[in-house]
Amino acid sequence: MRVEDDFRPHDLLWGLTPAQLPKEAPDWVAEALALGQPVVVRRALTAPDQVPVGVRGALRGQRFATLMPRVLVERCVRPEALVDIEICAQDWPALQALHYLRPLLNASGLVWGVSGSAGFELATGLPTLHQQSDLDLILRTPQTLSRRQANGLLLQLDNPFCRVDLQLQIPSGALALVEWAGTARRVLLKQASGVRLVLDPWDIRERVV
Repeated sequence: MRVEDDFRPHDLLWGLTPAQLPKEAPDWVAEALALGQPVVVRRALTAPDQVPVGVRGALRGQRFATLMPRVLVERCVRPEALVDIEICAQDWPALQALHYLRPLLNASGLVWGVSGSAGFELATGLPTLHQQSDLDLILRTPQTLSRRQANGLLLQLDNPFCRVDLQLQIPSGALALVEWAGTARRVLLKQASGVRLVLDPWDIRERVV
């Protein structure tokens, strides 16, 4: 079963506890889960009763990949549920960029969401952003987005606050907007089975289940 069939990459899930961690997990992983923080769904092939997830630590380099039994999921928050949340936090550049770009993205008519550090802080209230944080966004594009449209969108995301990293979430996986807006014939498509170069990510002949 693919993650995209129910829980999707970048979703935040609550319910995993230190008791489910493998023995090789660093101490900081158990400490993070003991605080009740969620894990982030990632792309990977797993058994049907498991969800591939990642645990975030307090430091930038602290990321740990593991599995979460589906039966333990107590709550799921998707990136698109975070777009209108305002938090009483320091006015980081990433949050300023989000406020600046919100009308533009809403006007696109497509479903979009906030992921990465900004999404994590909006969902949990935990201090994960800093002055140099990028704004990570997702855009759900079930239908083909032309390369010309991608280039126009990339230009519109330019803002005076911080760098924006937007991922296009498509039926076969995900790709970076900046790549699809570029000039390379083939682009890097991220899938549960790994990454590969494709000509047209929306072409059914390009897909791998």
